[in-house]
Amino acid sequence: MQVEDFDDRPPHHPEAPFLDRLSLRRVDRDIFTGWCHAGAPQRAFGGQVAAQALVAAGTTVEQPGRRVHSLHSYFLRPGRTTDHIVYQVDRPRDGRSFSTRRVRAVQYGETIFTMSASFAKAQSGPSHEETFQVDAAESWLSAIPGPNEVAELDILAQIKRNNNYSGEDSDDSARRAGFPDQDLIDLRFVPKDRVVGLQGQRWDRMAWIRTKELLPPDNLVQSCALTYFSDLTLVGTVLSHYDDQNPTIGVQQDVASIDHALWFHAPIRADEWVLFVTKSPISGGGHGFARGEFFNEQGNLIASAAQEVLVRDRPA
Repeated sequence: MQVEDFDDRPPHHPEAPFLDRLSLRRVDRDIFTGWCHAGAPQRAFGGQVAAQALVAAGTTVEQPGRRVHSLHSYFLRPGRTTDHIVYQVDRPRDGRSFSTRRVRAVQYGETIFTMSASFAKAQSGPSHEETFQVDAAESWLSAIPGPNEVAELDILAQIKRNNNYSGEDSDDSARRAGFPDQDLIDLRFVPKDRVVGLQGQRWDRMAWIRTKELLPPDNLVQSCALTYFSDLTLVGTVLSHYDDQNPTIGVQQDVASIDHALWFHAPIRADEWVLFVTKSPISGGGHGFARGEFFNEQGNLIASAAQEVLVRDRPA
């Protein structure tokens, strides 16, 4: 990940293309620009917008050793994939222990996204962590298939199916809609029957995720990559309650992320396998809610997420 002087397009990393999705160019002390690919046709992927906003915020934290521990954000308007997004950072506070940043993502003079993020040094204090046993002999993590036991999802092929891209020009059609050329995320869903079989439907979905390339060990890079991941499956977790009953769910509705929060609990390696377990406890009134937890391969909780989703019927 780099932040460089302004030259419209962000820097290119031929050896690490996922870093292109996080890279910004610096226009001024607290102003940056970046480009985003689509998450829906002609609509910037919210996880990438949030990740780039965190890059901008973290770049302005000059006190050594301070790491992001939480972020709270709102998706206000759809971003476009045909032009850059401007990230404007405000510095409300740099205290002895915490630094707070606010970020506005602006496109064509309109704010499309806002984020507040807090950074702090790790400090000593009491600790505990929830444990969960399937039975007396088996932990929940050993009871589910590992990443090498489940199939990788072809994300680009899924995008084409979901958006009815077919035929010889499907790649060109997807590219014109703003979708990326490369699938740089390794995403593997645990079969649904294995998920719901764990202690009374504790979770709705589970997915193993990592980047397909090694990333720099820098904490900000790893945290931004996890932020990108955190918007991949929460909308689908809400919709998963209905897709078996109604295959047109998501087609006949307006579906979009509204707000998004993320808490970082422990050191992160997004280029190593993490398990994202998600649950949607409620939806109604045009809104759905989902929450999720990220675990490393040892079963340690490393981050938590929550998201509200717009799921409303389209007008006739």
